[in-house]
Amino acid sequence: MADIQIDTDARLAAVTRSVEADPRHEGPYKAVVATELYPSPPADVWDAITDPDRLSRWFLPVTGDLRLGGTYQLEGNAGGEVLECEPEERFLVTWVFDGHTSWVEVTLTPEGDGTRMRLAHTANVANPFWDQFGPGATGVGWESGLLGLSLHLATGAAVDREAFQAWETSPEAAAFMAGSAAAWGEADAAGGEDPAVARRRADEVASFYTTPPEEPAG
Repeated sequence: MADIQIDTDARLAAVTRSVEADPRHEGPYKAVVATELYPSPPADVWDAITDPDRLSRWFLPVTGDLRLGGTYQLEGNAGGEVLECEPEERFLVTWVFDGHTSWVEVTLTPEGDGTRMRLAHTANVANPFWDQFGPGATGVGWESGLLGLSLHLATGAAVDREAFQAWETSPEAAAFMAGSAAAWGEADAAGGEDPAVARRRADEVASFYTTPPEEPAG
């Protein structure tokens, strides 16, 4: 098992974060938006994010009918329906997890020799979870996924799960999670939230992602 080496500062700088309104939804809905530029052409990025075999190399195993109108299920995670699909350009899916429905839209735009990917996760924010954590819980979680995609696109190889899990318990990973949480706090404030509330939420997210679980008694 080879160690995973990740430049924390470079990873944090690679992602642009924002919290935006979603014109498709009226009321208390917001989109947590992460964008990143990859050095791969749109066809390769599209294949990496939609082909079941490649998805399992960097994200999670997926089953279902991955086409317009079809359904999908990520192993141990969310499932949903493919609502819109324009190959090599964009897709929109429902994201059903723990009985709650939200929406994920991914858009690919050619940029130079690479591809800029925009991932927008829209959810109803009128709930205690958002009040406590704001956009950071969703944003930091997706950044871990984008990290896996970046590692996969760099080589085409599968991400070493054991090495990645070992990295997740390292001081470098804790610094990455804390930095990501702080950056999402800044995006929260830029999106209209009171800066003090945004900072408090960011601290909650950082604590959630960096506090080791308690050892079972006995």
